[in-house]
Amino acid sequence: MTALKELRVLDMTQYEAGPSCTQALAWFGADVVKVEPPGKGDPGRGGDIIPGNYFFQWNSNKRSIVIDLTQEEGRELLLEMVVHYDVFVENYGPGVVDRLDLGYEVLRAVNPSIIYASVKGFGSSGPYADRKCFDGVAQAMAGALSITGQPDDEPLLPGTTTGDSGTGVQLGMAILAAYIQRLQTGDGQYVEIAMQEAMTYYMRTRMAMAPGWNNEPVARIGNGSRAVNNLYPCKGDGANDYVMIMAITPKMWVNLCSAMGKPELANDPRFVRNRDRVDNGDALKKEISSWTKGLTKHEVAELLAVADVPGGPVLDTSELLNDPHLTERGFITTIEHPDRGEVPILGWAPRLSASSVDLTAAPALGEHTAEVLTQDLDLPPAAIQRLRDKLIIGGS
Repeated sequence: MTALKELRVLDMTQYEAGPSCTQALAWFGADVVKVEPPGKGDPGRGGDIIPGNYFFQWNSNKRSIVIDLTQEEGRELLLEMVVHYDVFVENYGPGVVDRLDLGYEVLRAVNPSIIYASVKGFGSSGPYADRKCFDGVAQAMAGALSITGQPDDEPLLPGTTTGDSGTGVQLGMAILAAYIQRLQTGDGQYVEIAMQEAMTYYMRTRMAMAPGWNNEPVARIGNGSRAVNNLYPCKGDGANDYVMIMAITPKMWVNLCSAMGKPELANDPRFVRNRDRVDNGDALKKEISSWTKGLTKHEVAELLAVADVPGGPVLDTSELLNDPHLTERGFITTIEHPDRGEVPILGWAPRLSASSVDLTAAPALGEHTAEVLTQDLDLPPAAIQRLRDKLIIGGS
């Protein structure tokens, strides 16, 4: 039994912001059918019919069909399919679905209960509505770059693609909320999310904790957010031989001093109160660094855990894929790739005790075209072949 076994999703998304949303729904058990254009399909495929690594990570547990929506017969085919689905998701650039005449009102006329979800960089209204957007643009215009990096250096693009996948996860929540409402009312609705606005959700803590946040820009502070909370060098010459320590409370500070073998530091006048530790930040970092430099990042992390102090090593991506904790929990799994054999894939963090979904490989372009058209429209093989001959559909 899966949580979203009865939910069917038409997925007309590309790259990451949209696919991350529909993949989340698929990982809860929804039947997600990805609608791709003929030729190269979703640009996230990288121009190859066989899924590339990027596409592979964001499109598992989906089926793929190819329909040429620029042809009227292809558009009509999609509208026939819409009646069999609960959700339609798209993240094309501004104006694209309108030019295809596949906007919300068009689909609603065919299926009044459809939940129509759109991802746009800046939403459908406002002075930026017609602008195209990708992850880095969303992060820049949400302020994320302005608070990332060293104080005296240029703004820095965060390494994670939160502007894309962070938007997708929020949209998934909104779709489920609309679905629950539909179970009560029977009516569908239009769901919109703007990447810029979604990204600002992740800005709240930094903006709220900084002094004068509503009157002046929040400054970049590098890796340190407050006293003790910082990145410290460890033994080794690797680029990621560091440990993050976050001894936020007075008790954690005392425990850290004991873990370092320097309990007297807890009563050092320079470090007694948090304000003292802030005022003497350079001296504090020197004291802690002199300890961490004598140990590997994993050794420091073990000592911190014993002392009940939050902290952890900086894992590079190779270490992440081989992390014993994530491996034991089944978060790092492998899926058979048609070209590359077993490929590691990062799992889905939410775990439901009464719902479980086995991960399946991302589909080849149009792998399920005939299967879906037969299932949804009961088209016989001859009709499917006719559509294929007219280049209305593609794939298997």
